Amino acid sequence: MTLQSLELRIPPPAVAAVAALAMWGLAAAVPHGTAPPVRITAVWIIAALGSALAASGAIAFRHARTTLNPTKPDASSSLVCAGVYRITRNPMYLGLLLLLFSFAIYLSTVWALPIPLLFAAYIDRFQIAPEERVLSRLFGADYATYKAKVRRWI
Repeated sequence: MTLQSLELRIPPPAVAAVAALAMWGLAAAVPHGTAPPVRITAVWIIAALGSALAASGAIAFRHARTTLNPTKPDASSSLVCAGVYRITRNPMYLGLLLLLFSFAIYLSTVWALPIPLLFAAYIDRFQIAPEERVLSRLFGADYATYKAKVRRWI
């Protein structure tokens, strides 16, 4: 099995779920404190922002009537550049990342904090990079112009 065989194989929500389980396992295995009220407020704010980003991205795809299936970017029927896609090219993945960070904060252990970064690295290499190759092939100059204007994450 090559690294390239991992591209577009595992849906990002499944990767996020595995990351969350790993964080939960680490929190259970390593002693940690309780979350003070200010930390819980931060958890809710970050989680709400992540949820809003992910939902906005999904709604924009639905409105454009293009595929939401992250394992089949070649089924994309249109290039979505409006709404939240003017801020980030990957609001759904950024939303998942923020949800993982909020969960790490909730767990109150520093050992959980690197896992969202590992999630971002995995998604960047095995999901976003292959998607971008497909979108470049499908939408050519329009996608190149969009990439020049909008950052991959934020």
